[in-house]
Amino acid sequence: MTEQYADIIVDISHSELDKVFQYRIPGELAGKLEPGNVVEIPFGRGNRMIRGYVLRLTDQPSYEKEKLKFISCLVTDLVGGDTKLIALALWMRDFYGSTTVQALRTVLPLRGKAAPKEKKKIVLQIPRGEAAKLLLQFRQKNQKARARLLEALIDQPALPWEIAGGALKITMPVVRTLEEKGILRFESEHVYRTPQLIRGLLAQEQDAGGGFSHDDACAEKEGRPVLTLNEGQKAAVDFICSRWQTDPIGKYLIHGVTGSGKTEVYMELIAYALSRGEQAILLIPEISLTYQNVMRFYRRFGDRISILHSRLTANERYDQFERARNGDIDIMIGPRSALFTPFPKLGIIIIDEEHEPSYRSESVPRYHARETAAKRASLEGAKLVLGSATPSVEAYYGAERGAYHLLCLPERAAGGRLPSVCTVDLREELRAGNRSILSRVLREKMERCLSEHQQMMLFLNRRGYSGAVVCRACGHVIKCPHCDVSLSLHRNGKMICHYCGFRRAAVQECPACGSRYIGGFGAGTQQIEEIVSGVFPQARILRMDADTTRGKDGHAAILHAFSKREADILIGTQMIVKGHDFPNVTLVGILAADLSLHVSDFRAAERTYQLLTQAAGRAGRGIFAGEVVIQTYDPEHYAVVCAAAQEYEPFYQKEMEYRRLSGYPPAGGLLAVHCSCGDKEKLETAVSYLGNFARRASARYQTTILGPADETVARINDVYRKVIYAKQSDMQKLTAFKNKLEQYIEMNTGYQEIAVQFEMN
Repeated sequence: MTEQYADIIVDISHSELDKVFQYRIPGELAGKLEPGNVVEIPFGRGNRMIRGYVLRLTDQPSYEKEKLKFISCLVTDLVGGDTKLIALALWMRDFYGSTTVQALRTVLPLRGKAAPKEKKKIVLQIPRGEAAKLLLQFRQKNQKARARLLEALIDQPALPWEIAGGALKITMPVVRTLEEKGILRFESEHVYRTPQLIRGLLAQEQDAGGGFSHDDACAEKEGRPVLTLNEGQKAAVDFICSRWQTDPIGKYLIHGVTGSGKTEVYMELIAYALSRGEQAILLIPEISLTYQNVMRFYRRFGDRISILHSRLTANERYDQFERARNGDIDIMIGPRSALFTPFPKLGIIIIDEEHEPSYRSESVPRYHARETAAKRASLEGAKLVLGSATPSVEAYYGAERGAYHLLCLPERAAGGRLPSVCTVDLREELRAGNRSILSRVLREKMERCLSEHQQMMLFLNRRGYSGAVVCRACGHVIKCPHCDVSLSLHRNGKMICHYCGFRRAAVQECPACGSRYIGGFGAGTQQIEEIVSGVFPQARILRMDADTTRGKDGHAAILHAFSKREADILIGTQMIVKGHDFPNVTLVGILAADLSLHVSDFRAAERTYQLLTQAAGRAGRGIFAGEVVIQTYDPEHYAVVCAAAQEYEPFYQKEMEYRRLSGYPPAGGLLAVHCSCGDKEKLETAVSYLGNFARRASARYQTTILGPADETVARINDVYRKVIYAKQSDMQKLTAFKNKLEQYIEMNTGYQEIAVQFEMN
């Protein structure tokens, strides 16, 4: 048999060791290794044992085989990966910038094996008649414990250990003695941990009548609506399914208005994939969507579905990956980490609300789920479906250029109308003497909503708020003269641009109108709750923010209570406006539409349009018409105007004009180099040298350099943070420029104390 060799990356996150080492495969491991396995290997002069990942198997040695060391053993207490996931990790390393190990740890579900959860039981080995005779003997000999156990086994031949060890107070020595005599046997079987959310859904269904039913006849009998697609939904499903095997692109963008029934389309596509023996991944943006999504999908697909989210325990997460690898589930729902579910035959990846910024990772590698899903779909031969009422500019630009098929759902699925939208100019409210966060129009509509016993949502738009300075009298915002983003107000009285580092002293009067009503917006959800309860003391109020959702299932508990009409008003930040379907909500109030419009981010207008449109889409999803009130200091801004009209195309065209003029993605590429260190002086020295090198290298790669500048939050836990930006329309040149910076950092030992992260676009 030809000797084989393994190319291995060692499990050390250090740039000097971020390369492939080759080892000989010993005879006892021949035929047992595959890419993705974890092995123990002797490393270095001292031959200390460390772990590594198998990248490739070959029968061609790269060096003299006598000089190659043998792999010590295969590590079997870890979940492994496969060739395609390794290829995905290597692509992420090159595109996003990281070590190979960091990319592998992100992609492969390689975790220390959790202690297995076992279900133990005691089984009677002899006929009941014989057991009855033994029972009499035990009683005569006053062997009470043996008698209790045998009596229970005669009644129930397979007895759970929880009962034997609990209610019957049987000890293990008693069981072992009877086992040795051949009277009984002790059995244990591995059982998977079920996430708490699914356990709760199962309990609800059992309380309501016992178990999930999935076919249309059972749904009709139980009073649940039978899934019927309208013409637009059916056309989208037919278009994708008819091209399942032949479409060379295999990527689709579903642009459907809020309430258009994208979820029903997803379910039909998943059902089609399952009918072909394939598996499906559904990505959702945040944990707050899990409750309603899982409920709907569980009713359709039953226990072939599982979930992932950040609040699962390590053991629960491990078990879900195990179930996927073993083929015990076909559908995984979760945030971006669910993208790496190790399904053996992946057929479709769906990204719901694909515009959400939570799909970008904040840790190395700083990947985006949309781009990474496209790469995995390509490697696996799977379909990729993006869905949103407010597509990201990048996705729509891709559809415009033919990277995605664009499918539109312009009408609400149930035939209802989009809500009517009213825009309130907060400058006029101030002139009229109303300094409350509640405008007069909104207060009147809230009174009517409560009198009609309907529900409402009040959305405080605080996403990304970082101290933008806004004039309440005229709406003027202080901006950077170089980057066309707002300056951020800091506690030291300085206003700073977090792209180029420009700074100036805080203003006391508005430079546009002279008003002294200029500054940051300080109200939070707790203050809003106090104001609303003071105006409407009879109203039942729920608040949903970071403070009220700290518990493991805090999001689900609040959403469930609101869906059961245990409250009249739900107050919250962006987490309340994402994908939720509450048919009794007829009023949505957007309290400060401008806050996300004036953050130090080139995507500020896009984020604002998306948030306002998504918030407006929560109203009128049932049989009653919906109303939306948008309160703003800048009612003429195109993001606000287009969101009020719920028109995407005009917004997209305006936004792309701005992106092209400024050279921002997707019109151009943008690389961010994030640097951090606990020593402020060392950090400033390091980024200064790196910035100078970047400027010298920029001529060759035709890049424009911005910064170094402080990050939006310049210090976290006494770690200082700075950023350098590079612009280049050609992504290949920008990637090559990134690689050049990586080489410079690797060559200079001074950067060993600096944490450097690269972020594309």
